[in-house]
Amino acid sequence: MSEGLDDVIAARTILSDVDGAAGRLVIRGHSLDDLAGRARFEHVAHLLFEGFFDDLPRDLQRPLGEARAAVFAQAAAVGELRGLDPVEAMRALSARLPDGDDLATALRLLAAPGVFTAAVLRARAGAAPIAPDPSLSHAADILRMTHGRPAGPGQAEALDAYLVTVCDHGLNASTFAARVIASTHAGLTSAVLGGISALKGPLHGGAPGPVLEMLREIGEPANARPWLEAALARGERLMGFGHRIYRLRDPRADALKAAVRRLGALQPDASGRIALAEAVEAAALAILKERKPDRPLETNVEFYTALLLEAVGFPADAFTGVFAMGRVAGWIAHAREQVAQGRLIRPQSVYVGPQPKAA
Repeated sequence: MSEGLDDVIAARTILSDVDGAAGRLVIRGHSLDDLAGRARFEHVAHLLFEGFFDDLPRDLQRPLGEARAAVFAQAAAVGELRGLDPVEAMRALSARLPDGDDLATALRLLAAPGVFTAAVLRARAGAAPIAPDPSLSHAADILRMTHGRPAGPGQAEALDAYLVTVCDHGLNASTFAARVIASTHAGLTSAVLGGISALKGPLHGGAPGPVLEMLREIGEPANARPWLEAALARGERLMGFGHRIYRLRDPRADALKAAVRRLGALQPDASGRIALAEAVEAAALAILKERKPDRPLETNVEFYTALLLEAVGFPADAFTGVFAMGRVAGWIAHAREQVAQGRLIRPQSVYVGPQPKAA
């Protein structure tokens, strides 16, 4: 038995390879280093979908734009969801989409988190949802629908880099949940809803927001080391550092750090924020190395996720919904792969409760 299924191999996959010892992530035969910041989300979604849909077109940009337009009709119900946080409201709107296993269903689900998160944020601000523009890239249109104006310099490219970086990552909790549901042949919508539900947990996709709280409290680079040492003395975890799988580096953190720097070069007002983050990162890594020399604790994807999503204008409580915008591509591909393998996922458990009394 393995608590948490550590080191248990539960699937064969052609989709992604997470090499924690080497600090490497491979997506469909391509290193993340070669995709993030270079390929658009539509291109990487095509990579993930290839071989799972017979009618997959060569270019997904226009079909995905049309799918955004198709699901936008459900955004009219956003007013019924007041009181829910953004990811819960996005999940509720996504649940209105019909189940199915075809490409049209897959594209609607690929479009849904971006369209619905934007609509939820607009509704919360007292504004009407903005209809998609199918001619735009997915990232550019999400930002336009969210903010009511075209994306600023470098913002669509930064969001693209983020969506590509998080699109798939082995059998993480949400992907495994999606595969379990898909193995019952429940349909892609059901699998994606399961993925969203797992992702919203604070131990999975709900974690980047506290990084911003930490940066706000530190305030300036000179405060980094004393603040971090005090936090550790209180027994607190340093947000944005350490990963269950990676033991050398988290390549996603490197990809997002590069994207943040590119965006910062186009947004001079963000330079101070980036300098603070890099000072906090350097201080945290030094302290962790001093205190836990035998335990490799490096920067993880959460740290620069928080900075990037803040820089493109998303509030912290929407970060999990933005994570879903990228990871949904992986959920759909894994669901299709699981169905193709044709095996119902049904592990065993060990009973440790009381036994019935003998007669």
